[in-house]
Amino acid sequence: MTELSMKKRLEIPRQEMPTQDPDARCANFGEVALGYTYELALREAQRCLQCPDPACVKGCPVGVKIPEFIAALCEGDLPRAVAEMKERNAMPAICGRVCPQETQCEVLCVLGKRGAPVAIGRLERYVGDYELQERVCPTPVREAPTGQRIAIVGSGPAGLTCAAELAVQGHEVTIFEALHSSGGVLGYGIPEFRLPKQVVQDEIDCVVQGLDIQVRLNTLIGRTFTVEELLEDEGYAAIFVGSGAGLPNMVRIPGINLNGVLSANEFLTRVNLKKGYRFPEYDTPVKVGKKVAVIGAGNVAMDAARSALRLGTMRALENGGTPPEVHIVYRRSIEEVPARLEEFEHAREEGIHFNFLVNPVRIHGNERREVSGMRVQRMALGEPDASGRRRPLPIPGAEYDMDVDMVIMALGTRPNPIVFRHAAGLERTEWGTVVADEETGKTTVCPIWAGGDVVTGAATVISAMGAGQRAAASIDAYLRTGEW
Repeated sequence: MTELSMKKRLEIPRQEMPTQDPDARCANFGEVALGYTYELALREAQRCLQCPDPACVKGCPVGVKIPEFIAALCEGDLPRAVAEMKERNAMPAICGRVCPQETQCEVLCVLGKRGAPVAIGRLERYVGDYELQERVCPTPVREAPTGQRIAIVGSGPAGLTCAAELAVQGHEVTIFEALHSSGGVLGYGIPEFRLPKQVVQDEIDCVVQGLDIQVRLNTLIGRTFTVEELLEDEGYAAIFVGSGAGLPNMVRIPGINLNGVLSANEFLTRVNLKKGYRFPEYDTPVKVGKKVAVIGAGNVAMDAARSALRLGTMRALENGGTPPEVHIVYRRSIEEVPARLEEFEHAREEGIHFNFLVNPVRIHGNERREVSGMRVQRMALGEPDASGRRRPLPIPGAEYDMDVDMVIMALGTRPNPIVFRHAAGLERTEWGTVVADEETGKTTVCPIWAGGDVVTGAATVISAMGAGQRAAASIDAYLRTGEW
């Protein structure tokens, strides 16, 4: 390809990604963002300035070789682009779809100082999809077997990444997964329209099969085995706990136990992991009300609201009914919405209603103990709190009722405490997260490491992968030297 001058590169506009039409996508679970064509990917890649000291790499929690993979893409050498990418990121097709590049690598892109940054995430997705479609998954070069066995608790992003790194270093790795399929939050938490299940499975297969990693499904640590039993009876030399934060937080208000009130985790698990979006092909009916309120405004809230809209619309089309009315109820303003801008905008395009500066105080029920409405309190914003966002304060006497028949709580999550049964000395915080060193993942018990959401609380896929990488390096050093 002809080398472009700096002036020509700066003249290329950021390439928009094609998406499904909002009116059409409300009635299906197909992917909303359709991905770049080769021509679009090539054009976007040509925008990269190939900075000698790339700031974008510093913004990536796993240190992806961003200029190198983009340069290979520019040259039309897609297998090399895959190889450059996979040197630091084992799951680019997943990360390209769900990672908040706009606040990580892209926010540091030099082009962003005078316009739109390079669409690094979209290019990452393109390269990852090419790998999966063409089956060019590079075979990792493994070091000589060490004879050391490591147990990984959880098959989410942190666990998979840690397992892959340790397997490359020659260790024997077994992943223990409580559910009937691997992937953790990638499988149960993120809807098909954002992250297709086939993409998740294909990426996991690339990691697990290419490195001969054993995966034991339906194995709940804390029940099937305790952490102590893995060390003392099963003979593992080290443990990495990457079990995530899958236990939902629920607001304590009257009516919380009514039929029709559920957590976003429960709702999304039925829709995603149990294939409720493919009912009746899969025998997982998921009831959706005619007027749904989702409490919260993070990515999980957007996922729950948009899933409810799709399920209800699909059934309305089948039965000649009316699509549901779905509301996001958030106690802060639009400026404080924690969801990714792209997901927020997609939700608005699809007709999700947003109720800002209101907070639920009571859920009403009928004689059958079903949700029949919700009392909400108007809020005003005060000074910033510990999160850096302005604290919501109730406006006295400013309450009103919303006409809803289903309430979904999307107010964050915490780790399931059962994992820590018989784990003496493993210190946890008041929020139930594991106390672990940020750089190494070392916990208060040798030889146990931890990383990802089980340490930080619910965060991003790529940050969990970074924690898995750092812990793997620490575990490898410990196994080779014996020094904690």
